[in-house]
Amino acid sequence: MNLFRFLGDLSHLLAIILLLLKIWKSRSCAGISGKSQVLFAVVFTARYLDLFTNYISLYNTCMKVVYIACSFTTVWMIYSKFKATYDGNHDTFRVEFLVIPTAVLAFLVNHDFTPLEILWTFSIYLESVAILPQLFMVSKTGEAETITSHYLFALVFCLLEKKKKSFHYLVFDSDDSFLFYFLAPIFINCF
Repeated sequence: MNLFRFLGDLSHLLAIILLLLKIWKSRSCAGISGKSQVLFAVVFTARYLDLFTNYISLYNTCMKVVYIACSFTTVWMIYSKFKATYDGNHDTFRVEFLVIPTAVLAFLVNHDFTPLEILWTFSIYLESVAILPQLFMVSKTGEAETITSHYLFALVFCLLEKKKKSFHYLVFDSDDSFLFYFLAPIFINCF
């Protein structure tokens, strides 16, 4: 197993557990962007649709199920269980500005033009911007609870681990030299 993937999975799982515990213990979803959580639910659903067709390992299958279950549990808690504490007045980011461009990009730039591959590519692109509604909400309110800050830190750490893995793939494992020469400067400038 790739160390970067394992560390990324572990930090992402920690972020999700921190968020769920925060909501459950405080009985409030104040300070949490429901739109970001819906985007993450879409990300994991689109990415892990191969759950029923491809078996890789028990670890892989369990992590897919946990991610999907936790993301939909979070959405349920925000929009149903603790709906009265949801701050919809500050969660005003227009998610269509994220979903539509990433969907178009997934159709244009993907590895294989099959439905599962396009959805997987869409999930990768969408995941990279799904945190923006949360960051927008924090910037609008001007404050973030400590646990929300910990959640954001763990999530950003997870994304950085995944980007390291992606950069490693582009540099060392990719057969597509066009992608390497086109995308490598973008990755290098981001870090």
